[in-house]
Amino acid sequence: MKLFQKKKTPRAAPELYQAERSADSILTLPTVAESFEKELFDKLRYTVPIIDAAIMKIIRLAGGFRLLSSDERFQEQLENFCNNVSVGLTGKSLNCFADTFLDSMLTYGSAVGEIVIDSEQQEIAGLWNGDASKTVVSAGANPFDRRYAVKCADGSLKKISHPERIVYASLTGGHSVLRGLPSLSSILLRIYQCIGQNFDRAGNVRYAVTYKPDETGDFVYSKERAMQIAKEWADGMNSAKYGQVKDFVAVGDVDIRVIGAENKLFDTNVPVRQLMEQIVAKLSIPPFLLGLSWSSTERMSSQQADILTSELEYYRRLLSPVLCEIGNAYLCSIGANAVCRIEWNNINLQDETELAEARLKNAQAAEIEARLNNNKN
Repeated sequence: MKLFQKKKTPRAAPELYQAERSADSILTLPTVAESFEKELFDKLRYTVPIIDAAIMKIIRLAGGFRLLSSDERFQEQLENFCNNVSVGLTGKSLNCFADTFLDSMLTYGSAVGEIVIDSEQQEIAGLWNGDASKTVVSAGANPFDRRYAVKCADGSLKKISHPERIVYASLTGGHSVLRGLPSLSSILLRIYQCIGQNFDRAGNVRYAVTYKPDETGDFVYSKERAMQIAKEWADGMNSAKYGQVKDFVAVGDVDIRVIGAENKLFDTNVPVRQLMEQIVAKLSIPPFLLGLSWSSTERMSSQQADILTSELEYYRRLLSPVLCEIGNAYLCSIGANAVCRIEWNNINLQDETELAEARLKNAQAAEIEARLNNNKN
């Protein structure tokens, strides 16, 4: 038995501590759309310009239209109404009303308008684009009878006395095309904010000027010489603002380095492009129309043109009943026993050369079919 054996000290159990990191509250957009959708989507379009540009492109690509009366005697009056009807405070023409109506429907998922009647002359005085977020739609006596109410500032509902003057439309499900984009846009804004911070730190070049005094008694005047070097260096840097170049000359051991030169900025092309692809896929707009050069060719393929055309035709199908309802209301106000239909302009997203070749092939096919029919007869 060993009397002088060293006692084994028990090993202390490792203790781990977690250091919390401060969370940066820079997510300026909520991740969930709740009752404040209007403010959310307005801020989304304001902070992410590509979303606003895509919506404006859709509105312009929807194209123009023309209302046709079933009775040709009232066609000129109907066209005059469409071209000169007042819309809100500054707008004019039915096309202006349709653009604002479609803008609201794309942004908020629904749109509402009002046909304003002149009580003295009993005619349509103008059109008004309402606030869809303050309009409540409910069923009336039957499921197809709409009742409209307006939300007041105190939360109460004010019933609209003339629901027949209200025009209303919504996207499928009543959801905005921007639904699902707030969370992606928050990440995108965070990346852009980090890029700005990195450029503030490393992009604006700053210099570290280090003066090392000699060992031969230079320490006595080190402070005065350092202040003189700092003064001359600042004077040389400020002179560059006015186009005057000054060289810095110093005696002794002076070291000049760029602060942060060893660090490199992060490459954000991949994450930014991934987020942009999600946004563009949601808005159904070809990337090059938004200024995004992701491919070597800058032409729209026939498949992209067909998909975009189907999207635009879908929006047209939602707008057509609303515009026809306004036209019918005008014809009724002038005492015309007629109805109107809408005729949209052709959506031309293809090159003129391709369209000409398509027409040529269709004409050749029709000629061959006619020749075969004549041979059979």
